[in-house]
Parts: sequence; C-alpha cells; structure tokens
Amino acid sequence: MKDKVTDISLAERVSRIKPSATLAIDAKAKKIQAQGGDIINLGVGEPDFDTPDSIKAAAVKAIKDGHTKYTAVSGVPELKKAICNKYMRDNQLEYEAKNIIASNGAKQAIYNLIQVLINPNDEVIIPSPYWVSYPDIVALAEGHTVTIKTTLEKHYKITAEQLSNAINDKTKLLILNSPSNPTGMSYTKEELQALGEVLRENPHVYILSDDIYEHIVWSPNNYCNILNVCPELKERTILINGVSKAYAMTGWRIGYAAGSETIIKAMNKIQSQSTSSPNSIAQYAAIEALNGDQQCIKDMVKKFKARHDFVLQGLEKISGIQYTANHGTFYTFPDCSDLIQSHKAFNNDIELAEFLLSKAGIAIVPGSAFGAPGCIRISYATNMEKLEDALKRMKTLLG
Repeated sequence: MKDKVTDISLAERVSRIKPSATLAIDAKAKKIQAQGGDIINLGVGEPDFDTPDSIKAAAVKAIKDGHTKYTAVSGVPELKKAICNKYMRDNQLEYEAKNIIASNGAKQAIYNLIQVLINPNDEVIIPSPYWVSYPDIVALAEGHTVTIKTTLEKHYKITAEQLSNAINDKTKLLILNSPSNPTGMSYTKEELQALGEVLRENPHVYILSDDIYEHIVWSPNNYCNILNVCPELKERTILINGVSKAYAMTGWRIGYAAGSETIIKAMNKIQSQSTSSPNSIAQYAAIEALNGDQQCIKDMVKKFKARHDFVLQGLEKISGIQYTANHGTFYTFPDCSDLIQSHKAFNNDIELAEFLLSKAGIAIVPGSAFGAPGCIRISYATNMEKLEDALKRMKTLLG
C-alpha cells in the first residue's frame, strides 16, 4: 500500500505571485450567477460583442483546408506577414518576419519577454495603476517591481521627472501601457517625447510598449506609441499587441510581439519549451482579422464611447466618487476615497467591492489589485440595459 502524501512541498516561486484578481472576481460572479443569483458583471475585461463573422468563417475554412497541425513556434508566415502589414498600415513602422513572434495571447508574449530580459534582482519600472499581471510576471523572473504612483489629477500618467528619478543602475525595463488597463488613459505625443528624452539618456533601459487597446480610442490626439515619436529607441523597444480586444477574440488566444531579431529569437526559444506554437486555426482567423475589413472595430468603438459617456453621467449622481473622462478602452477607474471615508459599511476598496457584490449584485474589481487603493475599476463591456440597472443599484445603495 502506498503512503499518503501528508505534506506537499511547492516551489518557492509560487509564493511570490497572486492569482489574477480580475479573473477571480469574474469567477466569483459567474459562480453566484450559476446558483441563480442576479449579478451584473462589470469586472470582466473582454468585449461583449461576438467575433465578426468573416473571422469565424476564416477559422472554419482553415479547418476544412487541413490547417490543424503544429506550426512554426513563432507562427505561420502568413500571420507574421499580416502583422508586419498591420504595423506599416496602422503605425508606419517597418518590421520583417524575423522581428515578429505570435504567441498564445498578449499575456504570453509579455511573459516570454520578461523571461528573456530580466535576471534576478533586475528592476522593472511599472506606472501605477497597472494591469494586475505585470508585477507577478516580473516576480516569476525573480525581478523587482518599482512602481511610479500616479493620480487622478494627473490623469494617471507618469512624468519625465518621475521616470528619471526611478531609474538607476539596476533598472532593466520600463512597461508602458497606453491606452491603459485599468485607467483608460493614453499618453500624448508630447508626453511620450518627454519620456523618450529620459530613455535616450539611459541606454541600459528597455521599453515594453503594451498596445493591446490601441484601436479602442476616441482621444482627440489619436493613438501613437513611443516609437512613433522616438524611432531611435526601436532596437530596445518591444511592441506587444494582439487580436483579443479590437476584434472581440479573447478566447482565440492570439497575441504578438515586434522587436529586435535578437530578442524575438530569444522569446521564440522560451516559447518553444513552454507552449510551442499558438493554435493553428486561431492563427488563420487572426490573419483575416488583421487583413480584412476594419469596420468592425469602428462599430464597437462607437458603442464603447456611448457607454463610457453613460457611465460617467451615472457616477456623477453618486456622492463621494471622483472620475475623469477616458481616452479609450472599455474601463473607467474612479477614485472612491471620499466615499469610503464617509461610509460605515466598508473601510477600503476591497470591502467596497465585496459590499457591491453582496448587497447590489454588482461585480467590480477593487483598485488595490491594480496598485491603487481607494479606486475601483468598472468595465462597461456590457449592454446599456445592464449598465443602467447597475448604476441605479449603485445610486440606491451608496447614495
């Protein structure tokens, strides 16, 4: 008879990371819904629209054509060509296939890059609020996160002075996410130029530009990334993107990165020993997404903007909540510090989120998960009827 295992010894790295807070909230909301609870889920970070029919048709065709085998680790040539064409068309940036890797979602591309660049005790600068996974991915590489705090008054964006003060000899990487999850804010050309001046003076610092929300924008300044204003940083800048948000393809799991040949080769090596290639069928769907009619993006963005305006009008009626208009994405990130101080039912943003879920059936994500206590993230990737109901419930409950 085999001995029972009484003590499982896990690797130390497991203790360094936390489960994704956004996925945890989504799972909790869905569990309550499955049990018959009336839940409005404003915590999920994915478009509520269906994947466009032309993209789904391309996937069906790929199956019929027999594209169901392993592909090259970095993706099929046709997809890499489509990505290169996208960068030239949308960003006026020239890349070749050797500069591109397709991954199982943008998250894997980020993970690969961090594994490639970060040694133990290297420092990674991350503006706060930040996407929840950045610090934990850094921790898995045994790096250290250095956060730069931002405020609502400064539109949740770092300044050149803050960046300069945060850089030292141990700094290896700066992560820029614009437009940002969770804030919805994006950097202007002038702001990126100022950051670029600091980065020029620090040639040992690489830049990760997370552009996953690139197309979901309505800012009057339009979208640009740091290479559009500082092309001389190209060799040490890695652009991360994907089809998940712009084309409502979150479940298809196709992300990609563009960068120097040396870095992309190293990322390919990491990926070859973890997942190998992305899903072959999803790759062909992504080709259609990138090469096909882009009107589907414009249609979605128009609806996201209308929802954004509606949500802000609703928040205006709730005392103690401060907010600012977004530049894009499908999130708003209000500061609820005054509300928390004045209310007796909760003492912080985490308790506020639990209060809204248990008393009003509204799932949101507390700002602490993004490195910003006192705030909450509201996703308006749901229909107007649910948003109207949610805001009414919040007003009734919070005053």
